[in-house]
Amino acid sequence: MRDSQETVHTEPTTLSNEGKLPPSPQGSFLEVLGTFARLGLTSFGGPIAHLGYFRQEIVVRRKWIDEQNYADLLALCQFLPGPSSSQMGIALGMTRAGLWGGLAAWLGFTLPSAIALTIFAYVTAGVRGVTQSGWLHGLLVVAVAVVAQAVWGMAKTLCVDRLRATIAVLAAIALLLWPIAIVQILILAVGGILGWRFLQKTEVVKTSALPISIPRRFAVACWIVFFALIVGLPLLRLVFHNQGLALFDTFFRVGSLVFGGGHVVLPLLQREVVPAGWVTNDQFLSGYAAAQAVPGPLFTFSAYLGAVSHPTPNGWLGALIALVAIFLPSFFFVIGILPFWNHLRSIEAFQAALRGINAAVVGILLAALYQPIWTSAIHTPVDLALGLLAFGMLVIWKLPPWVVVIVSALLGFALSVL
Repeated sequence: MRDSQETVHTEPTTLSNEGKLPPSPQGSFLEVLGTFARLGLTSFGGPIAHLGYFRQEIVVRRKWIDEQNYADLLALCQFLPGPSSSQMGIALGMTRAGLWGGLAAWLGFTLPSAIALTIFAYVTAGVRGVTQSGWLHGLLVVAVAVVAQAVWGMAKTLCVDRLRATIAVLAAIALLLWPIAIVQILILAVGGILGWRFLQKTEVVKTSALPISIPRRFAVACWIVFFALIVGLPLLRLVFHNQGLALFDTFFRVGSLVFGGGHVVLPLLQREVVPAGWVTNDQFLSGYAAAQAVPGPLFTFSAYLGAVSHPTPNGWLGALIALVAIFLPSFFFVIGILPFWNHLRSIEAFQAALRGINAAVVGILLAALYQPIWTSAIHTPVDLALGLLAFGMLVIWKLPPWVVVIVSALLGFALSVL
């Protein structure tokens, strides 16, 4: 690997089409919807695994964007509050098919698990014991292989010198020792500072501009609406004692302010809905078990909570209110930032900071590969053997992830009955 202090005497890195309008999105609503619906049906293993599935499908297989653009978007979504994998999906959809593409990506990735959890809400008794089933364990094991593949592929691209490799290793160590959300934010900030200080003009990377067609005025309007809602909804609750409004405010606030992804949002939701008497603790725990058994974002747990909550609205209407409310801030954040993204990435100091942040993201993914991915799936030599088989199917035989998911689920079930 090249030492981080080596300097190439060339012009500073610029976007390949700097000074020009970015290219227009090339895809369609239905194309994005179909792609992310398949991801929504097969992406097991939590938010870090989702990012691995996204990379394999969008970058490697379909080549909608290149590895560098994917890494930069990932760094951005890691900084934002809310569900990072869902925001990544929304951003990818928007780069492919504009605003409608973002909506299509969210619908395709979110609805399978949201519908499943709403059905679980109606038949809660039927989901007991699901977390002990062999097929689910097989899905957890394949998540290890998916994340390992993503970490390896991104490390080869983003940690190409000594400094960036060091940032990645130190980031992983820090997050393993202190696995809390604020530490992740600090790691990204420190990575950005180190990149800005030491990684300017170390290399020339021709980074293509992302195809973003969102007007900047619309982006600014989204920020205005977001702040109006985050301040105004609690005030409206003081005036209007309406359960639908209270439900929307609660889930909108959680989706706006939580850092760290799905597993961090669970205790926050529990503190919001259980003491208020909307959901019993047994109902909450049953829904959490069901949420572990379905693909897609863990934030769709909100649909279950909205469906079982009391008083009305509940059922499918409560599920819809809670689901829309918890994901709506993600649309405001992504739309509010993307129109300015190409310009920011054309600034050399910002690009240097991104190099450091991207290296830190690799370290964060490496830590997540161990905790919670590895520790929740690999308990015996048989588990490790199944994980190696899944990794071989992905990396050596280049099988599509959905095929590996099905094979691993079947093998997990078969092993459980032997």
